[in-house]
Amino acid sequence: MQIPLNLKYTKDHEWISIDEKIATVGITDFAQRELGDIVYVEVETVGESLNTDDIFGTVEAVKTVSDLFLPIAGKIIEFNESLDNTPEDVNNDPYGNGWMIKIEIDDVNKANNLLSAQQYKELIGVD
Repeated sequence: MQIPLNLKYTKDHEWISIDEKIATVGITDFAQRELGDIVYVEVETVGESLNTDDIFGTVEAVKTVSDLFLPIAGKIIEFNESLDNTPEDVNNDPYGNGWMIKIEIDDVNKANNLLSAQQYKELIGVD
């Protein structure tokens, strides 16, 4: 299972990569394995400013639909539209082509509240 060290994580199994005030968000390898085959990703919040832990969209797998929670407050500026045609990218490459949104962060310092790779490993019980 992949848990890149350079990312931050949430207890809801989202990952976040921060480049100055812009962050890229997706779901973790663990989350996509738990969900199974992803068939649809819906994000209708582009252009909206949301708070930490607000729902920014949903991911639909063969057996279930799960909410997606924003790891850090900010304005959603982009949705990965390639997921409309290839939602399986979330399964095949969760930290690359399977990214979901980009946000403009309100306060970068709030990233300190997120989990490190080691803390996330402990959360999901992986060495």
